[in-house]
Amino acid sequence: MIHNEMTKLLKIKYPIIQAPMAGGITTSKLVTATSNAGGLGMIGAGYMTPVQMQEQIKEIKKLTSKPFGINLFVPSPFQVSEDGIKAANQALNPIRQQLNLPHTDSFSISDHQEVVATFMEQIKVVIEEKVPICSFAFGIPPQDVIAELKQHNITLIGTATTVTEAVENEAAGMDLVVVQGSEAGGHRGGFINPEQEGAVGLMALLPQVVDHIRIPAIAAGGIMDGRGVAASICLGAQGVQMGTAFLTCVESGAHKVHKEAILNINEDQTVLTRAFSGKWARGIKNHFILEMEHHEVFLPDFPVQNTLTQDIRKAAAIQDNPDFMSLWSGQSPRLAKSQKVEALMENIVAEIKQINWNI
Repeated sequence: MIHNEMTKLLKIKYPIIQAPMAGGITTSKLVTATSNAGGLGMIGAGYMTPVQMQEQIKEIKKLTSKPFGINLFVPSPFQVSEDGIKAANQALNPIRQQLNLPHTDSFSISDHQEVVATFMEQIKVVIEEKVPICSFAFGIPPQDVIAELKQHNITLIGTATTVTEAVENEAAGMDLVVVQGSEAGGHRGGFINPEQEGAVGLMALLPQVVDHIRIPAIAAGGIMDGRGVAASICLGAQGVQMGTAFLTCVESGAHKVHKEAILNINEDQTVLTRAFSGKWARGIKNHFILEMEHHEVFLPDFPVQNTLTQDIRKAAAIQDNPDFMSLWSGQSPRLAKSQKVEALMENIVAEIKQINWNI
């Protein structure tokens, strides 16, 4: 395997990061299995309370002495209006009816100040628990936060979906940056251009980013095996971040219906949608996405829409109903397997060793 600045900074054997998928997917078993196998396990803490974060961090420390990391969502200003919430609920109520849920006309949404306060509490937990690596999505933290984390020797990873975003991450002081191509499953991690029309594929984006930054670039988007790792490194990345490949692993906390859906779809069955959360994300096209397609223009921004659809997603999960679940997936589902993390990592390493690295 290749040992480079990325593996040195993260203190890992292999340049492979398990993507920090929020919402319960990144169980302690998934994180520790990845780290114990030589990669970097990551907690997806975007939706966690500071208390939940602390509990999982402590649990992971008992299960591994290897490095692991955590991912946080950087809060950005959002506007909430009663009319906007009412219109969104009017669009969602027919779906609630199909799930035997009560109609909702209003909803209590935390304001931006509360979201920022929660983020700052999360930062405190990262520092108190001495988590060695912290990554960010949806933006770049304030300079005082970055400075404080660096004072505690925490390695910082940003997320970029364009060259401009990658350059801004480097300028802000990130140590590494995840370069997320449009093939990636789940939420788009970008923050400058929130629209999805200009989404760039990884093969086109990665070499352009590498030409404009000096910090290590980590490739993400549709990478499922050793071939994807090798291709990414050939294009200038120092490693990869893989989500869907780990999501279908035994140790993943993804719902069984979610795993089965990925294992049984083709490459053309995922779409970008903002219907579930108010932020563009790639998932498997289902009844909910199709029903909400014509309403996407006026739906509230993240995290408001995400809060409004919580009851729908929860009920669908309880009912094992894939029609109304957020089934996030990248564009390479045919390469997904139901296997243990150890097997996934071993297979990736074996495939890479078959390639003649003249580096």
